[in-house]
Amino acid sequence: MATKRFTAAIDQGTTSTRFFIFDDKGEPVAKHQEEFKQLYPHAGWIEHDPSVLVASARSCIDQATAKFLELGHKPEDIAAIGITNQRETSIVWDSRTGKALHNAIVWCDSRTTHHVRHFKTKTGADTILQRTGLPLSTYPSAVKVKWILDHCKPARDAYDEGHLAFGTVDSWLLYNLAVGPDGEKLHVTDVTNASRTQLMNIDTLEFDASLLSFFELDKLLLPRLAPSADDSAYGAIADGPLKGVRVTGCLGDQSAALVGQKAFKEGMAKNTYGTGCFMLYNTGNKPVISTNGLLTTIAFQWKDQKPVYALEGSIAVAGSAVKFLRDNLGIIKEAHEIGPLAAKVPDSGGVVFVTAFGGLFAPYWIDDAQGTIFGITHYTTREHICRATVEATCFQTKAIIDAMEKDSGIKLQTLAVDGGMSNSDECMQLQADIIGINVDRPAIRETTALGAAIAAGFGAAVWHSFDDLKGVNARNHRSFTTKTTQEQQDRRFNRWEKAVEMSKGWLTTEDIDREYD
Repeated sequence: MATKRFTAAIDQGTTSTRFFIFDDKGEPVAKHQEEFKQLYPHAGWIEHDPSVLVASARSCIDQATAKFLELGHKPEDIAAIGITNQRETSIVWDSRTGKALHNAIVWCDSRTTHHVRHFKTKTGADTILQRTGLPLSTYPSAVKVKWILDHCKPARDAYDEGHLAFGTVDSWLLYNLAVGPDGEKLHVTDVTNASRTQLMNIDTLEFDASLLSFFELDKLLLPRLAPSADDSAYGAIADGPLKGVRVTGCLGDQSAALVGQKAFKEGMAKNTYGTGCFMLYNTGNKPVISTNGLLTTIAFQWKDQKPVYALEGSIAVAGSAVKFLRDNLGIIKEAHEIGPLAAKVPDSGGVVFVTAFGGLFAPYWIDDAQGTIFGITHYTTREHICRATVEATCFQTKAIIDAMEKDSGIKLQTLAVDGGMSNSDECMQLQADIIGINVDRPAIRETTALGAAIAAGFGAAVWHSFDDLKGVNARNHRSFTTKTTQEQQDRRFNRWEKAVEMSKGWLTTEDIDREYD
């Protein structure tokens, strides 16, 4: 590039919102982050206030831009903005007023268990996985919206009158923060986010009327679908210090992390350790429907190009288990303590923590499990519990890798990592020891935001090919090599699998109906 150009990204996550401005090497030159309140109305429920999501995004843009300007740059130096967001989280609003009619139901919320049971008995249930890439579970957006219709009268009234708009968080942010060329409101999403709703056909990349009918959502107003990198679909920022800057990229957070890791080739994979933990494996231009408990999703799509698909393994609880030790049990005072504490003991002392706070996701898909700790004795210390908490994520990662190898027929050689827990050397060494393959960590671990910025850069023609990204996020990678034998790996993993089996069936049908109805 003749001149240095910047790209930016709104990264709206489960516990915080961030705004980053990156240079042409993928280095963040300005950023701001704000945490926001988590709402837990009942056991297994988690909600966000939609207005807070918008307000935090605006504040982060303002604060990060102020820092950018203090460095001597100008707003017009930012070529484009990308958006990345927590997926599946569902928001509905009245299309006439723009007012949200219910709190956002967050992706890991499990209140819809009984709705899932209902849909599993319907004619056509056996075709849902093949058509959407997702199993019937509490995870996708469709069942969350159905729950809102059944329990929120204002939403039901707007739906019956044909005015209920639905969107994932990206749609809601774009609706509130951006405008089209004539100043109009936008109701739009990209294909990666749409692939998490269970309302889009994974082959046609279009919302499917038969899926809407199956989930009893025929009258729902859906966003317009667009590629992940597009020069015109997402409008421009409506007001504030970056008014007029185009939004040219949009990706669900895990797809964004795959792009940020530059895993553009078939057979490459990444694992992101956030509130949950998500592994994506690039399968190329054709969807691979898993027979081993994984999800099929859209990895990314640039304008006028074929979509790239991925197999995904989703772990509901990762960083949130660390938060649980800190906030609920008081075992640690700060999240970063967990790695050094886990490393103080040579093993977990026989403790296994199945972190099924709302059931288990991939590859198990067990709705009736709850968090369970096995193996506590007089010998157990907080260090053992810390280690078992980290190992829970690492063991589930191994289960996903094994499933991916069965589905793809290819053995993964290296696992690229990012996200909060990847900052800990101790945790990443444990991961390498449990999976038996090398773990690769880049110096820039804000790969989710970087991926959104890369998408925006392609949408705004900052970059034209993947070769243009050779210098982006390329420095100071660190590799963690396994220090365990195959026999040790197998013995530890077998004990984990035994604990998973023992955690099943904790919730009965009556329990589920009583807790989530």
